[in-house]
Amino acid sequence: MRLRQPTDFLILESLEENGRNVATNLESHTGKSRQNINTRLPVLEDHGLVTKIGPAERSGLYEITSLGKAALVYQDQYTEVDDFEALIQGPDITTIGSLDPQTSFVRGKEDGTDED
Repeated sequence: MRLRQPTDFLILESLEENGRNVATNLESHTGKSRQNINTRLPVLEDHGLVTKIGPAERSGLYEITSLGKAALVYQDQYTEVDDFEALIQGPDITTIGSLDPQTSFVRGKEDGTDED
């Protein structure tokens, strides 16, 4: 996953703070050109960080996804890790049971069993 700094993170921050939006408004919020915003939104969508929502197919209305929110949480580590995408996606859920107890507890499973 290759992101442009600071543009992509500014777009994500704006969508997080202001809710779903269109490129014209994102231009105002980020200080980046509308052309730049229009170029980056489909890339961010391809990475699963934003999603285009309706009602019209060509509406240009976007909102941030949970993966996009995770990218903001780990933004400071973007240049420090080799695989930013793996970082924001978290561990493979099929391996949760094989994680050390501390990690399992953080993920909400203390001993690998569900208790009500």
